[in-house]
Amino acid sequence: RESFIHLCNPHLEKMKEDILYHFALGTGTHDFPALFGDVKFVCVGGSASRMKSFTTYIAEELGLASPGGDYPNICAGTDRYAMYKVGPVLSVSHGMGIPSISIMLHELIKLLHHAKCSNITIIRIGTSGGIGLEPGSVVITRQSVDATFKPQFEQVVLGKTVIRSTNLDEQLAKELMQCSKEINQFNTVIGNTMCTLDFYEGQGRLDGAICLYNEEEKLQYLKEAYDSGVRNIEMESSVFAAMCNLSGVKGAVVCVTLLNRLEGDQISSSHDVLVEYQQRPQKLVGYFIKKSLGKV
Repeated sequence: RESFIHLCNPHLEKMKEDILYHFALGTGTHDFPALFGDVKFVCVGGSASRMKSFTTYIAEELGLASPGGDYPNICAGTDRYAMYKVGPVLSVSHGMGIPSISIMLHELIKLLHHAKCSNITIIRIGTSGGIGLEPGSVVITRQSVDATFKPQFEQVVLGKTVIRSTNLDEQLAKELMQCSKEINQFNTVIGNTMCTLDFYEGQGRLDGAICLYNEEEKLQYLKEAYDSGVRNIEMESSVFAAMCNLSGVKGAVVCVTLLNRLEGDQISSSHDVLVEYQQRPQKLVGYFIKKSLGKV
């Protein structure tokens, strides 16, 4: 059964043209069904270069790579986001933090709707700080929680606070976990992910420009997070989960941990080690896409 994008905005039907400003795309200038109609998987991540490398990787994994082939940035008309496509896989950067990924998702969801895409799976692949896990572990998010460990995303709309659910697709998380067991290359867990509004104070770091708490208070907070089921911390998952839910899209968050926050705040691993860590979510999601397409 085909499942299409659900748009929670009746005003869009009245518009003659929809300009996706931050993508430098528009329904009046681009044929969305021709460009994107075959998309089934959308992978999003913070870094533009990382999403381009994922495109190269998935092209090779799916047997769609051409010798010396390059993948042009579909959003070359803007420097806000980058977008690449190979076969049924769309790869998009989202920048850092809730505001940046929120803007991208609004336009991505509209793009998929205008392209008449169906049965879409969107997966965020990224990096995070782990809690009680060895660096390099991969966390598949069960639900995103805020900095008070509540599974919700607060959005102020017209001056009023709106609370939205941040649960992610349970079956999709289980399928990804099974894929990790099959490739058996790194430790993977399903756990809650804490989404914060900044990288320093919001995550209890001691090394920011401002810090008005001590190490004991920091560790107590992180242990409370661990006891509530949190296994990693990042800055985009809550609005990602909320918007996937409202749009009727299966969503997942797969992040590698770069350090164990119970043991420190600064990322000290070598460049080569970090590069290998960052490839782990790509490998897991790449295998999942191959398996979904019957290519495993």
